[in-house]
Order: sequence, then structure tokens, then C-alpha cells
Amino acid sequence: MARPKRILFVDHTAALSGGEIALLNLVSRLDRRRYTPIVVLGAEGPVAERLRAAGVQTHVLPLDRSVAEARKDRLGASALLRWGGLAAALAYTWRLARFIAARRVDLVHTNSLKADVIGGIAGRLAGKPVLWHVRDRIETDYLPAPVVRVFRAVCRIVPTAVVVNSAATMATLRLPPARRTRVRARVVHDGTELFAAPNPRHDDGGRPLVVGLVGRISRWKGQHVFLQATAVVAKNFPAARFRIIGAALFQERAYESELRDLTRSLGMTERVEFTGFRADVQRAIAELDVLVHASISGEPFGQVVIEAMAAAKPVVATDGGGIPEIVQQEVTGLLVPMGDAPAMAAAISRLLGDPQLRRVMGRRGWERVRDHFTLERTVGAIESLYADLLIATAARRRGWFGRGR
Repeated sequence: MARPKRILFVDHTAALSGGEIALLNLVSRLDRRRYTPIVVLGAEGPVAERLRAAGVQTHVLPLDRSVAEARKDRLGASALLRWGGLAAALAYTWRLARFIAARRVDLVHTNSLKADVIGGIAGRLAGKPVLWHVRDRIETDYLPAPVVRVFRAVCRIVPTAVVVNSAATMATLRLPPARRTRVRARVVHDGTELFAAPNPRHDDGGRPLVVGLVGRISRWKGQHVFLQATAVVAKNFPAARFRIIGAALFQERAYESELRDLTRSLGMTERVEFTGFRADVQRAIAELDVLVHASISGEPFGQVVIEAMAAAKPVVATDGGGIPEIVQQEVTGLLVPMGDAPAMAAAISRLLGDPQLRRVMGRRGWERVRDHFTLERTVGAIESLYADLLIATAARRRGWFGRGR
């Protein structure tokens, strides 16, 4: 039997964010008879620990902090120029290329914007096919204009293929029609673990209803809009309680302070809980009656939304980015305009006031995840893409050798 093909996954960080959780889910479920995952991270951290615990060969090649910690929304023209001449980044790329060659890697799969550029070039230097996994909308409302222009251009040159997490993300790449480009592009939605079929229950009248928002505390995630909405909801549902589940990175601490000040000014201190980071996200979601997604900029996909639906929770979400590909309006949840606190409050109030609607939407959401967003579907689609790329690569090499005879 042929040996399993070696797939090298590259990510610049080991922090537990949406893309890195998706990476964990993918590599831990690959068919090891066909593929051997090897992971390279730019730092030690929780992702590295979990990968090793899952028996995945994991290496840390430390990435210069000036590159690793640069924020996506701060990568303006001057930052791009610094990157262009950054000796450390060039040295890292060359070191990674040598690693790829030494480990006899068959395909390079990059998992973040920074990894796409650095890992993609390293893979090309090593003569390997490169799959970019784009999990960010490449648009000026999400990234600085210079980054958008450069990334769209490089996307047509470096990768052999591109996989994106939503049709909304795909549209922002502005790739030429398939007949006019050599780069293959495919939409593969992320998946999640599906819980057992929901068992409808009557709400406990003595238990306060809980509404929560789950995600990193960041302005574009819209926690301030959620708080404004809770103040309206609380007038009609005084027993309801609200949770902001997640923590702020260092750069967002000022925004978190603004949120706490807003909570006090709205008179919601006793009703809103800031839980901080929770590693047990599934349990945190299970404790909610309604999950709210409040992003004020289009979400590339919406991992927490499918996680809530997998737990049979009804969803109120903003109508932008990839969210409409997940939430079916009036079927699995309610969509509201981005940044519209009154509309969000009305949608939350409607669900809190109708236990039957919550149960029906929760059930339908669970069924939608079962049919479209399971980890098995995601992994199967990615493995199929690997097979296509590896077959095409082998065919090209046979053609080259054939012409040389």
C-alpha cells in the first residue's frame, strides 16, 4: 500500500480562536489511512497542547512577534512595507520551506491570513501544492484597503487552490471565472459536533430565561449593540438575564471597559453577567435559552451560530456576511440588520415571549446542522479536495517527465 499522504498545516498562532478551533476539528478527524497531518505553529499555546493530546505531530517554529502579533485591522501600507523588508519574515519563510522538504510533505494547507502568505510562499519554494484556507472576508470593511488589494492579487499567484468558509467570503476574493484562472476555488462550510436529537421540554416557570452572546470581546462583534438591546428587552422581561461570554485580547481591553460603563449607564449591572473566557463553550451555550449574534460587520462564517443550532437553541443574528447561509429566517432563527439594537430587542423579545417558537426553531436549527454543517461533511469535503489536488499534481509531474524523454 502507498504511504498516507503527508499534509502540513500552517498557522501563525496557537491561540484558541475560531479558525484554530476549526483546524483542531479537521486534523483530529482526518482519515489516517489516507492522510498524515503535521502541524506547524508560530508559537506555543492551547492549540499546540490540544493537538499533541490528540496524537497529532505538532511543531512550533517561533514566528517573530512583530509579525505574529500584528492585528489584521492595523495592517496598513506602512505595515506592508515593513513586512516586505522584514528579514525575520523572510528567514522564517526559508526555514519553513526547508522543513517542508525535510519532512517529505505532499501538500501544504495554510490556515490564517498570515500563514497563507508565509506558508504559501514556503510551500511554493519547496515545490509543493498549496491550499489556502481563507476564513476572513477580504473586504475594506474588514481589512485595510492595502491588505485587501495585495491579498486579492497574491491569491491569484501563490496558492494552487483556495477553500473558503462561505460564499460570502468567496465573493470578496474577486477571483476571475474558473475558465480564466488556474487557481481552484471551493466553498466548504465549517462544521460542528452534533448533539443528540433535542427532546422538547416545557420551560420551567421558576427559572429565569437567559440570553447570551458568545465570542471574543471586540467592537466589530457588536457587544455594545447587544447591551443596548438588553435594556429594551428587560423592560418587558424583568426576570430575564443576559450573558456576555468571552474575553478581550489585550488590544480590546479599552472596549471592554466601555462595555462595562455602558452596562452601568443602562442600569443593567444586576442583569448582565460578563463571564470572561470559557473553555467549555458547549456547556455555556447549553445554559442559554436564546443565542444572539451581534456583529456590526459581515461575519465570514459564524461558528458559534452553528454550535448554538447544534444544541437546539434558537438564534437571533445580524444579517450580513456568511450568516444568511446558516440561519434560515423564520425557520431556524431571526435575522436583524447589523447595528440595529431596536430590531435586535424586538427579535429577542419575540422569542422570549413564545416558548413554542423557541422549541420549534431550536429543533429546525438542529436538523439544519445535521443536514449541512456536521464535522463529517466538512472533513469529507476537504479530503476530497486533497485527493483532487494530489492527483492533479502527480499528473503534471508525469507530464513533465514524459516531455523530458
